[in-house]
Amino acid sequence: MIRALAGRKGAVAAIAVGVIAAAAGTAGLSLTGLLQAGQSTAAPAPPPFPPAPTALAPVAIDPAAPLPGPTAPLPGPTAGRTSRPVALIIPAIGVNTRLIGLGLTATGAVQVPPDPAVAGWYTGSPRPGAIGSAILLGHIDSLSGPAVFFKLSRLRPHQLVYVQRADGTLAVFRVDAVRTYAKSHFPTAAVYGPTPDAQLRLITCGGIFDQQLKSYLSNVVVYATAIGQTARAPR
Repeated sequence: MIRALAGRKGAVAAIAVGVIAAAAGTAGLSLTGLLQAGQSTAAPAPPPFPPAPTALAPVAIDPAAPLPGPTAPLPGPTAGRTSRPVALIIPAIGVNTRLIGLGLTATGAVQVPPDPAVAGWYTGSPRPGAIGSAILLGHIDSLSGPAVFFKLSRLRPHQLVYVQRADGTLAVFRVDAVRTYAKSHFPTAAVYGPTPDAQLRLITCGGIFDQQLKSYLSNVVVYATAIGQTARAPR
């Protein structure tokens, strides 16, 4: 579960995030007070996000293989010309999943992936590779076992994260830091605030699981910065 503290009015706005329970009784991620910098509390919900193509096959990546040739610098991207994300690949922890779009529910809560094995991109944040903090969310576990971000806390600085986009390119990110925060001390501005370059935030639950509350007491946040893009996936 994820919880962020409300920021100052006019700087960041709170978006309440509810708890998803899958048909089998999923326990895992929730976000409370997720903030998006530069928006007011009256900001309209993002438009419906088209689902990732069901025919999208996971990208095979050899963790030991180098990038396929030189990566190109990210060309000052904007949301309008940055293709939408469709898959996430993190070789160091064995993540290879399609990405679904996460908008807002009717109650103003941010959706979380209904499938514990799939991660999602919050459409109210920039597209990965565009200027700002792109937000990707995933469950840590469920009643059936480990979920897509179960090993997220094992990432280390300098390891690479790839986001495949609908135009076939991959945005390449390098991990800067991995942090675990108690929900009562979540650094909202640092996680969701504006940035001068293209960055990525990977967020899941973490820390101790409180059996009484049926909730994790902390959040794991991975900070990563875009270092380039490539036209094809590593093999």
